[in-house]
This record gives sequence, structure tokens and C-alpha cells, in this order.
Amino acid sequence: MSRERKSLRAQLESTGYVVVPDLIPPGLVQALNDACLRVIERTRNGNWPHRRIVGKQFPPFEGDETDVWGVQHLMHPELGEPVFAEWYGSQCLREVCCELLDCQPNDLQMELFNLLINPSQKPFALRWHRDDIPATVEEPEEIVRLKISSFGVQWNTALLADESLYVVPGTHKATLTPSQRALCTPAAPTNPLDMPGAIKVPLRRGETVFYNNNILHCATYDNTVPRVTLHACMGDTRGGEKRARNILKHDLRWIKAPDMVGTLEDLDKKDRGIRLQMLQRLVQLADTTAGEGGSRSLVYSLEG
Repeated sequence: MSRERKSLRAQLESTGYVVVPDLIPPGLVQALNDACLRVIERTRNGNWPHRRIVGKQFPPFEGDETDVWGVQHLMHPELGEPVFAEWYGSQCLREVCCELLDCQPNDLQMELFNLLINPSQKPFALRWHRDDIPATVEEPEEIVRLKISSFGVQWNTALLADESLYVVPGTHKATLTPSQRALCTPAAPTNPLDMPGAIKVPLRRGETVFYNNNILHCATYDNTVPRVTLHACMGDTRGGEKRARNILKHDLRWIKAPDMVGTLEDLDKKDRGIRLQMLQRLVQLADTTAGEGGSRSLVYSLEG
């Protein structure tokens, strides 16, 4: 492992997040930007049903609201934008994920890939939360859950400058203070910096922030400021059902579609089947935890 990579992992473990530049190969920058513009227009026009709607912070994203703050399932074959899967399985991204997860390439599991955008009609915000530890858990359980590895890493990659994310460094491994816990309410914060220890994590165009999913974080969505940020996660197969709680709530039954396999096979012709293997690990996780028909009950991390 290079000194730089050791530094990245050390920072992620210490603070709960790390910013990495230039993870999009130059040859994919324009293609990703163009694909994002197409899917944003399609979603805003009501022609893509998998979207995150204003007023709903977590799945299921159901309702009649027309304003959206995110596009779900960028690798879905019916969306018809293979550049997203091309980048998700790119060598530079896989290498960083392996280093941050301290795992081997054969452990990597394909997971979620979405797009975070600005609402078009009104501002929106996400409340303070950890992705896999509800604010309602008592401190003894919180201590236990903080010691368990998440076996995954998630990230935001900004295609435009992005100042939406706020985090409280260190809260991925420390219990919340009473003053912090008091501000972890169902309501989004009026001013995120009121949270003790909170900082903003600004991203320049092309920068990526990787963060532990149990760092305390929130986000603001200004409808007057364009946002085009790739939001994804990748897992380590050693995580088993712990990863399932985080990702299968997003209804991934489409991953078994024949067209999905065909898309990845086409992309993998020069990459030794990397993406298809990552997909197969995800399918195996879904089958063993939620059942082949997706009917087995799972305890999900966050809802609503």
C-alpha cells in the first residue's frame, strides 16, 4: 500500500471522511456530465419513476410530490446510460475502495449508485442521522454498534462544486453527547452548524468525499444552486446481512434483469469480467438475505 493510500485510510478511520481528487478518468468526464443532464431531465419530466422526492428523506420514496432531489438506480438497464456502470467499475475507483475497505478486489460487491440534484421548486434538507444507527438507540447499544465494521464505503463525487454535506468528525466511532443527541430530531436543521462539532464539507468540481456511513451527517439542498453529485456505495462481501440492511431497502430486484448482465458483459470485455463479478456478489447477498423473490423480511436501517 502506498504512503498516500495509507494516509487516506488513516484519515477515514480517524475523522470518518476523506476527500480524494480526480477519480473520474478524463475520457469519462464529458460522458458522465452528458448522461447526468439526460437523466435529470427525464426524471424531472416524470419519465423515470425511481426518484427521491422532496418531503421524503429516506425510502420508500412514494408520493405525489413532483419536485425531486435525487435520481435512483443509475445502473438500471432501462435507464440506458451504461457510462455510469463503466465508471463505477473503473480501476481507479475500485483501487481506492479496496484501500479504504482494506479488502481484496474479489471482495468488492456492487451496491447503490444514485444521483443527488437540486430541487427545482423549493429548498429541502436531510435531518442529522447515521445510516445504520438510529438516533433512538440507547447508549449501550450505540456503543456496541459503533464497534462493528460497516464493511462498506460510500461517497459523493461532485460534477459541479457542491457545498451540501455537513458532518461531525469522529462520530463514526464515538457516542453522541447529550447536546448532539438533542439535535438529532426528525426535523431537518435550520442551521446545520448549530450541531456541536459540525463542519461543512465543500467539494470542488471533480472531488470525491468518501465517508463512513455511521458518521453523523446531514445535507441541505438549495433549489437555486445547481447540484450534480454522483452518490454511491461499494461493499465488502464479508459484511453479509449488515450490508443488506443498508442497500436492499432501495428495491434492487432489477439487478437480475438479463439486460443488466448484457450491459456489464459489454463493458467488461477489456476488464476481465470485473463488473459482472461484483454484480453476482450482490445478487448472492440479495438471495441469501431477502430470498430469491425478495419476500423475506429484513430489518432496515432507516425509513421515512
